Amino acid sequence: MFKTVGVVGAGLMGSEIALVFALAGRRVKLNDTNPALLDESAKRLERVLQKGIDRGLYAEDAIEVVLPQIQFCPTLEDYSKCDLVVEAVFEDEEVKSAVFGELDRIVSDHCVIASNTSSISITTLASKVSEFRRTRFIGTHFFSPVSKMKLVEVIPGMDTDRAIIEDVMSECKDIGKTPIEVKDVVGFAVNRLLHAMMIEATRLVEEGVATPEDIDVACRLGLGHPIGPFQLMDATQLSLSLQVQEILSAAYGDRFKPRPIMKQMVGAGYNGKRSGRGWYKA
Repeated sequence: MFKTVGVVGAGLMGSEIALVFALAGRRVKLNDTNPALLDESAKRLERVLQKGIDRGLYAEDAIEVVLPQIQFCPTLEDYSKCDLVVEAVFEDEEVKSAVFGELDRIVSDHCVIASNTSSISITTLASKVSEFRRTRFIGTHFFSPVSKMKLVEVIPGMDTDRAIIEDVMSECKDIGKTPIEVKDVVGFAVNRLLHAMMIEATRLVEEGVATPEDIDVACRLGLGHPIGPFQLMDATQLSLSLQVQEILSAAYGDRFKPRPIMKQMVGAGYNGKRSGRGWYKA
């Protein structure tokens, strides 16, 4: 069991990754270079916990018990005593590389470093830390919203030690998740399936076959999906979907080439719920 867990990045993903570890009784450190994001994260997690209390998912005192387990950190200097650090910053190799360079300097030799990347090679990211650390470097791809979604893709890099894979799989189970081990290929498993569907759904809209609303209904009621592809893109931001499709396209060719309408919408600022407009208007 990892007793002290650090999370880097206090956006939606990082905040909820920190929360699920805190709910499982771990001491958690949550870092972001933007103090405003740390403040927003604390408020968001309180809302998530309150909703869970209202639905009977968490104990009545969850806010008072769980939130104090999370230390909000403006720097990474406090991460020297972490047993596990999960990186959950922007899906950009250069941004992630800078984080790993800093962690390489700070964390202890026994610390496991994990990336929540959804599409970048774990072996490539592991090359950003010292060679001796690469046996303790791994991918842990959580799914949004982390507080609800059970799956974690666990992705070993080329040099990841088998014992570390087993430890991380066990930790995922301990915090209430269902891990699957996936080979280190671009996009891993779920995103290759998901974006193939998203691209085809977008093509259907371009061809006038059906509206985004009707395709979402079709996926929910015909395929049993909890949320339709256009609702999902709006919830997670179209710019992220476009970025992942560009990464997949570079790796696998035209089958993952983003549709023109996606580029138009992102270029126009129609980025989903947070911008007030995506496939749906807020």
